[in-house]
Amino acid sequence: MNFPKDFVWGAATASYQIEGAAYEDGKGLSVWDMMSRHPGKINLGDTGDVACDHYHRYPDDVALMSEIGLQAYRLSISWPRVLPEGVGSVNEKGLDFYSRLVDSLLEKNITPWVTLFHWDFPYSLYCRGGWLNRESADWFADYTAVIVDKLSDRVAHWFTLNEPQCFLGLGHHVGEHAPGMQMGFAEVLLAAHHALLAHGRSVQVIRAHAKKAPLIGAAPVGAVSIPNTNSPQDIEAARQWTYSVKAKNCFSNTWFSDPIILGQYPDDGMQLFEAEMPKIKEGDLATMCQPLDFYGINIYWGQFIQALEEGGSEVVFHKELPTTAMGWQVTPEALYWGPRFLYERYKLPIVITENGMANLDYVEADGQVHDPQRIDFLRRYLNEFGRAIADGVDGMGYFQWSLMDNFEWAEGYAKRFGLVHVDYTTQKRTLKDSAHWYKNVIANNAVL
Repeated sequence: MNFPKDFVWGAATASYQIEGAAYEDGKGLSVWDMMSRHPGKINLGDTGDVACDHYHRYPDDVALMSEIGLQAYRLSISWPRVLPEGVGSVNEKGLDFYSRLVDSLLEKNITPWVTLFHWDFPYSLYCRGGWLNRESADWFADYTAVIVDKLSDRVAHWFTLNEPQCFLGLGHHVGEHAPGMQMGFAEVLLAAHHALLAHGRSVQVIRAHAKKAPLIGAAPVGAVSIPNTNSPQDIEAARQWTYSVKAKNCFSNTWFSDPIILGQYPDDGMQLFEAEMPKIKEGDLATMCQPLDFYGINIYWGQFIQALEEGGSEVVFHKELPTTAMGWQVTPEALYWGPRFLYERYKLPIVITENGMANLDYVEADGQVHDPQRIDFLRRYLNEFGRAIADGVDGMGYFQWSLMDNFEWAEGYAKRFGLVHVDYTTQKRTLKDSAHWYKNVIANNAVL
């Protein structure tokens, strides 16, 4: 499967998951620093205090990216590393770290794609209400301005928020992720409204102040529905599931994407959430809906949908499908139907901002890490994305999750997603077989 000649091949990480140096060089606390000390919240009591020690080892990690042949690297900025209190005084040591990292990437001809928020919300601002505080949109705009002023002479590609479905749904509704809250749904929707305002304000700041012409998007969860068969009825049923708000939770596409792209909340969600809806002030939706250059989606799996003869549709569970170490089913078709349906609705170039699998990887007796399951997984998924592009989807790029094994949030260090194996005791890095395979994909711009 060949890809377009200007297609971008990359890998992705997140600051709290790899950087470590949690208390060094003036960094402030994040809600994940708080969460990691909450008994029973993280598997085996793991923390991100050291993680992959990327803060100190980034030159070697960039060298590994170059060895793999990455054309782009999606990194995230730790908000409290740059602004220890979330607002106010800038921590120059923290800011300089990202400046050096960007320079290192560019020296290796790797394009930085910067995510401004990948979940490490400043603890000081959490104590002021966090996303429940309407001022959070202004806090995020001010933080964006600091980063844009420092990096936009070299960075052109920007993401505002990563997976609001997760940091709001898992973090504020279910309580499995930081800040570990189990709020009522009205409060969750209020926090979500403010996060979408923050996205819009951030885009405005980037557009107004970037020194290089910016390309801007976000990276929501891709909640993918796959037709159970290729019948027109099943395809239409899966399309409608992809576009629908089905339950009082955060895991839909349209609740978080319609406001920022179409300028309105979806009607079905407004009806379902009527009793919990926050007050929408005049101008809020206009602030959220700023011009975007691409639509980023994090896709790992999808659910199968079939139409019913008597009308309606239902989820079909295929228990025979394999699962990853996360317990997620392997559904390569998600990388066809997700991009196809979301491109139809939003008409923006599609970037797969995360895709990959957790596997039971370890260094074998020959000193190598053999992960044929990951290679098979990536081959299947990438072929499906290539098929979507061949069928008319404007596919712009693909970022494998993740560059290296890392702190997998509530799972701690028990799950390994990386192309690079990390020994967390010695910090030794070992390229897995999948890294060598991916290098060949990039070099040939094709999945062989």
